[in-house]
Amino acid sequence: MNLNELYATQQVGFPMLSALIFLPLGILLMLGVIRDQKMGYQLALWGSVAELALAGMVPMREFSADMQLVERFGLFMGMEYHLGVDGISALFVPLTALLTLLAILYAEPAAKTDVRQYLMAMLGLEATMVGAFVSLDLMLFWVFFVLELFPSYLLITKWGTGEKRREAAGFYVTIMAAGSALMLAGILMLGMNASQAGKEHIFDFLTLLTVPLSDKTQSLVFFMLFFGLAIKAPIFPFHTWMPRVLEQGPVVGMSIFLVGLKLGTYGFLRFVIPLVPDASKEWFWLMALLGTVGMVYGAAIAMIQTNLRRLLAFASLSHMGVVMLGIFSLNFAGFQGGLLQMINLGIAGAGLFFIAGFLYTRLGQPDLSVLGGVERHAPVLAMTFLVIGLAGIGLPGTGGFNGEHLVMIGAYKVHWLMALATGIGTVLTATYFFRYFLLGFLGEPSPAPANPHTVATMPDIQKREMVIATALAAMIFWIGLDSGPFLRTMDGSLKALEQRVQQGATVHTATAPAVTVSVARQGQ
Repeated sequence: MNLNELYATQQVGFPMLSALIFLPLGILLMLGVIRDQKMGYQLALWGSVAELALAGMVPMREFSADMQLVERFGLFMGMEYHLGVDGISALFVPLTALLTLLAILYAEPAAKTDVRQYLMAMLGLEATMVGAFVSLDLMLFWVFFVLELFPSYLLITKWGTGEKRREAAGFYVTIMAAGSALMLAGILMLGMNASQAGKEHIFDFLTLLTVPLSDKTQSLVFFMLFFGLAIKAPIFPFHTWMPRVLEQGPVVGMSIFLVGLKLGTYGFLRFVIPLVPDASKEWFWLMALLGTVGMVYGAAIAMIQTNLRRLLAFASLSHMGVVMLGIFSLNFAGFQGGLLQMINLGIAGAGLFFIAGFLYTRLGQPDLSVLGGVERHAPVLAMTFLVIGLAGIGLPGTGGFNGEHLVMIGAYKVHWLMALATGIGTVLTATYFFRYFLLGFLGEPSPAPANPHTVATMPDIQKREMVIATALAAMIFWIGLDSGPFLRTMDGSLKALEQRVQQGATVHTATAPAVTVSVARQGQ
């Protein structure tokens, strides 16, 4: 895995990735000074438009396995400020910016009170997520990974909609902190090994690729990193926080980040598999087993849910099982399918949570007890739910079909049972989705509850909601009908990753040259 580095100053003339991190932070600080709610909202909205425009430039280049738009300088104790993107990470940056913009567009109905502070929390969350996706120093990645907890806790406790939101927030932070501590131990183990090998930047991803690891050390590091990332994803059986947070937390806000941005499974592709490829091959069967169990369990529990937000929580767990089957097929097709599914499910999953938010602002909790007959009174809203849901099922023409197809190909190359499990997951997804759609949107109206807001009085989709729905639907069909640009972006990096897995860490470090840098540091 011989990677070059192309510096941002040589490619675009300015530190683009730092700008993407610090632009939302700058707007956040300005919102702390501006007291006018309307002015603050306009600032956050147009700042997010600028962020998306800048983020959209990231994947608009020819990608090989090389790291591009690189920025780096030393910090302390072997840690570097080292940023860069390749085909694995490039698509997550504009996805983060898009979801943030759409969440800010819907901030006033979602937050209702203290909108300015809500926007500040959302922008802080965006900055930490972008920072995590572009970090090439493992310790820097961990710092962003942990910083994400602060705006998340605030969003859950202050704008959560459930009576037990504080308990949910406390549980979320506790379990994430435990996983982060284990992940930190794994990173420190890698750093100590690099230090003993005489390396200077002991947490740098590209440096660590050149440092050999014993089989025992690889397994230890694998599981330490696994626990932190598996909790974040989440992957069965580390998912217990998710239904609580998605039901008790903000109706949109943080939910679209948790469901839409797959930071946990991204970490497996970005760091775990390339750094400990031999351990990944040794334990792939366990990852495939957890993915299969989580896929079936999540779908089975989703089938019996009456609350849409809880249904989507378990649906996300089930979808993570498909992604795990893809990436731990450890071959090119599986990597393609897993990564494409992360992007597609990011759009479709976030889209369904937006629909849940639209329903919440009209009816309260989107439960079958208050639904029924939505299609008669809000046909456009019902159609929007159907279209976005079909992407989650994997209907041909949507991004979900191409992702699941590639996962099945990659899984079949390992064992036909893995491919069969993926197919079963698709059937189960269709079952719980159509059940809810038939009962909640096409079924008979529920008896009028004590709440005066009923389906019969609810308005159809509004202007800002239509903008959100149109943007998400456009992305779903773009990926489904023309996956070529997305696959070309990721192919070079995924081929290099497949080669790394085939060679193994020990063989690679014994036969391949060290990571090279195509531009001298003086060019930064």
